[in-house]
Amino acid sequence: MVTDSNVKNLVKILIGAAWIDGRIQPEERQYLREIAQAKGLATDPEIKPWLYELVPVQPKKCYAWVKEYLGDRPSMEDCENLIEAISGLIYSDGEVATEEAKLLTQLQGLAQLNESNQSAYRGLLRQIQKLYRRWVEVQN
Repeated sequence: MVTDSNVKNLVKILIGAAWIDGRIQPEERQYLREIAQAKGLATDPEIKPWLYELVPVQPKKCYAWVKEYLGDRPSMEDCENLIEAISGLIYSDGEVATEEAKLLTQLQGLAQLNESNQSAYRGLLRQIQKLYRRWVEVQN
């Protein structure tokens, strides 16, 4: 479910991703302003200082926003959607800085880790279901 706060957090993450290499490229600036305008956040008092580069965003802050946005147990789909959104920004200027690549790599790793955790959970759940079915059969 997409809420207003999720949209706002996504825009904050995109701004943070643009700042992650220490500066916002002109193409990234244009991309961010278009996204903020489309989402109705271009004049938001919280977003505006970062969007118009009055206050820089430190990488640590960007990663904190990512963690807040995804939560403790993000789904593969949530991670992939975030990677897609950030990729659109990162590739807007035609070059990928090391810091930007690192962010995408960490998100990809998180997505894969969560997917393997989900697979293990599903396997465990199947085993429990089998045991329960056997117990029910024995009781009849």
